[in-house]
Amino acid sequence: MKKILLLLLALPLVSCSDKERNCKDFKTGTFEFTQVIDGKKLTSTFVRTDSLQIETFNGKTDTATVRWVNDCEFVLRKLHPKTMNERKAISMTILSTDKNSYTFDYSFVGDSKKHRGTVTKLK
Repeated sequence: MKKILLLLLALPLVSCSDKERNCKDFKTGTFEFTQVIDGKKLTSTFVRTDSLQIETFNGKTDTATVRWVNDCEFVLRKLHPKTMNERKAISMTILSTDKNSYTFDYSFVGDSKKHRGTVTKLK
């Protein structure tokens, strides 16, 4: 009886599993991010190296520095901000990964409001 009780108590612990996070696979490469803004589906593409991210959105290209905090977290900061809002760094956390995509949370550094998205790796 004790063995059955221990088994029943241990079962929930065994059945819980963390989502896969192979973040190192997504540190560099060419990526695509699609989001809906004001009811319109908009897509940006970007190339990320170890220290830079070059993004093209709506025909405009922008560059940001990339500072990795750990394998699954990094901070983006625009190189040439034009507004006060663009001066704010963006914190990115990879939550889970698949073969060619990852799901992440992002927010301005110091802001508690987080947004979620999914990025697809093209190359």
